[in-house]
Amino acid sequence: MKNLFSIEGKVAVVTGGSRGIGEMIAAGFLANGAKVYISSRKADVCSATAKRLQETYGGECVSIPADLSGLDGIETLTKGVESQEERLDILVNNAGATWGEPLDVFPESGWDKVMDTNVKGVFFLTQKMLPLLRKSANAEDPARVINVGSVDGIKTPVFENFSYGPSKAAVHHLTRVLAAHLVKENIIVNGIAPGPFPTWMLSAGVGFGGATEGVDWDSVGKGNPRGRVGTMEDIAGLAIFLSSRAGAFTVGEIITCDGGAVASS
Repeated sequence: MKNLFSIEGKVAVVTGGSRGIGEMIAAGFLANGAKVYISSRKADVCSATAKRLQETYGGECVSIPADLSGLDGIETLTKGVESQEERLDILVNNAGATWGEPLDVFPESGWDKVMDTNVKGVFFLTQKMLPLLRKSANAEDPARVINVGSVDGIKTPVFENFSYGPSKAAVHHLTRVLAAHLVKENIIVNGIAPGPFPTWMLSAGVGFGGATEGVDWDSVGKGNPRGRVGTMEDIAGLAIFLSSRAGAFTVGEIITCDGGAVASS
């Protein structure tokens, strides 16, 4: 029971790991003894984040840049991990995109970019990583897949980002579908639906221009039932639970991490 939440020695991949929620989860994994691969589109940013996380939290953090909205990028990330690892214990599908424009002028490009990254990318990266996940999976210690959705996939979004909420609703249902298929192979799939966190995406939406430091997150948090935005401990703690022995009997769930936003809506 003392090691109930241990992920010591695990190998994890966190997509969209160069900033925001992905960076928070990667930091939590590193601090708790996992080896972490992070991926994002911009190579310089991804490498800088990996270096900073490793220096701050210890362990080993490896950068493999890739655009996960298409199969070429998915293959790049998969082959990069395969070249260095014989197994994969944890896959966190966190890479995501959004697009904001009024309904009357919302473009096809904005629809496709969001759906390709948020839905297609999750499915095909999971598919390509299955051989590595299967090598880790066993009845006592299953492999884990965590798909990061959003409260906007549960309740109606307040922003004019018309493809984002539907894409996250699709991620939630895809999570349940994959969970039903893969649980028989000792691969457990669950989802997290975050609410407000101090990320670039939320910053852009509330008018902070994408900045995450030196802005008034307290004003944003006042609108949440918990009276604040989420922290690294909140999201990393939930991801660690789902990746550890403590979460080994939780299958196909979409767990909100939102300070009560959905429950109070």
